[in-house]
Amino acid sequence: MYDLTNLTVRSIAVSEMSNNVYLLTSKTTGAQVLIDAADDAPAILALLAGAQSDTSADAKLGLIVTTHSHWDHVRALAELREATQAPTAAGLDDVADIAVPTDVPLHHRDVRSIDDIDLEVIHLRGHTPGSIALLYRDPQGPAHLFTGDSLFPGGLGNTNDDAARFSALYTDVVTRIFDRLPDDTLVHPGHGDGTTLGAQRGSLAEWKERGW
Repeated sequence: MYDLTNLTVRSIAVSEMSNNVYLLTSKTTGAQVLIDAADDAPAILALLAGAQSDTSADAKLGLIVTTHSHWDHVRALAELREATQAPTAAGLDDVADIAVPTDVPLHHRDVRSIDDIDLEVIHLRGHTPGSIALLYRDPQGPAHLFTGDSLFPGGLGNTNDDAARFSALYTDVVTRIFDRLPDDTLVHPGHGDGTTLGAQRGSLAEWKERGW
């Protein structure tokens, strides 16, 4: 759990693939954003309920964001949407590949404001056509970047040995993330442990050379 200036970030890992599900809760308004309703709807609903203690207001889920269209990141999406009536969002170029209707198609550099939670959309082409990362800038601490399956500790997301897809993803990650954000930015990936941009920056040339 991350206790930030204006919000709290909680996460759980679900499914046999250890998918990370992230929940942002505003301390003052109770607004919530869920990132990747990957699997195990009861566990995610329990995460939502538990986060009531993170706010002095009534917690309410305002948006469910899917970082990309792969099946392991959307298995609980329909059930969560039905249970919470929260609108759904995903990268524009992945919308057609997500069975659950997307209420809010996201574009590069969109800023989605859910009450006082502002999230910048960063389009990262390559893992899927519409893969996105979400950037939250803490006013009194490091930024938090939720990268889905596009950026992990030790490398980029899978591009199926497709050189063009890898090149697109590498270019986007370098120009849209590493060239813009400082080393203390915290990276929250779709699977496994988090990292910082500083911990990964020195490996960029190696990733480019090896092609994955």
